[in-house]
Amino acid sequence: MSKINRVLIVGGTHGNELIGVYIIQKFERYPELVHRSSFETVTLLGNPRAVAANTRYIDRDLNRCFAFSADDPRAQTEYELQRANEIQQEFGQGEHRPVDLIIDLHGTTSNVGAMLILDNLESFTLQLASHLSATQPNLKIYSSANSGRNQDSLRSITPYRMGIEVGPVAHGTLHADLFQSTEQLVQNILNYVDHYNNQGLPPIQPSTLSAYQYVGSIDYPRDEQNNLLAMIHPRLQFNDFAALIPGDSIFLSFDGQTIFYQGDAVVYPVFINEAAYYEKGVAMVLTQQKVYDLE
Repeated sequence: MSKINRVLIVGGTHGNELIGVYIIQKFERYPELVHRSSFETVTLLGNPRAVAANTRYIDRDLNRCFAFSADDPRAQTEYELQRANEIQQEFGQGEHRPVDLIIDLHGTTSNVGAMLILDNLESFTLQLASHLSATQPNLKIYSSANSGRNQDSLRSITPYRMGIEVGPVAHGTLHADLFQSTEQLVQNILNYVDHYNNQGLPPIQPSTLSAYQYVGSIDYPRDEQNNLLAMIHPRLQFNDFAALIPGDSIFLSFDGQTIFYQGDAVVYPVFINEAAYYEKGVAMVLTQQKVYDLE
């Protein structure tokens, strides 16, 4: 693999996820914080109109807009489709100054702690993730490569990319510890890339990577009018990455009845009760543990 020449750090892909928004503002105020000698670092506020309105999006989720054609008639009227086209033209592959690596900053209401999201499993990204995991033992690695999200997200415009997701943090609010852990993770990624460009892989490089791999999602029980019939069971709430065994409690109906997990294998839920996913029909994302061999 050739050197990384240009890195894009994005915050505010969702306008009410303020940790990313304010980290971008900080980096733009103090660009020396993200300067590295071997590559150019660029910052971007993904959805400025949504940021100004303190809402997730204006017309549609920007992080689902990058598979649309610029010729789609909706791109003439919907802000996020227009914005996706602008970002693609400025930073996408085949453009005048494409970026090689995107770091996309997000916050979630679910209890994921600090989580690195991998959209694909190419070698450089796995090696970088394994280094970060070894140096930050509390960091969780989530592979969304099987989810279909590698085509329509903002990060999909470049081959090397990763998302940083931290939580729990309420949308429209800041959280100092999570802000600092996000910023430190960005710095560690930039340091790794700089070392890679100048000297190759670090001297201590793990040979495997343990991750949580996407296998599916579960919606809340709903009636024919799409109204909720149940909520996340108290025993599951805030237990992201804990094993969910067939027969475990998963939902609690409004009349007090427990609904049990009916799957046939142990899974590890993430994004449990994420506020923004109610509209997407996702009560939680199911993962299985996976070890990737890097040799």
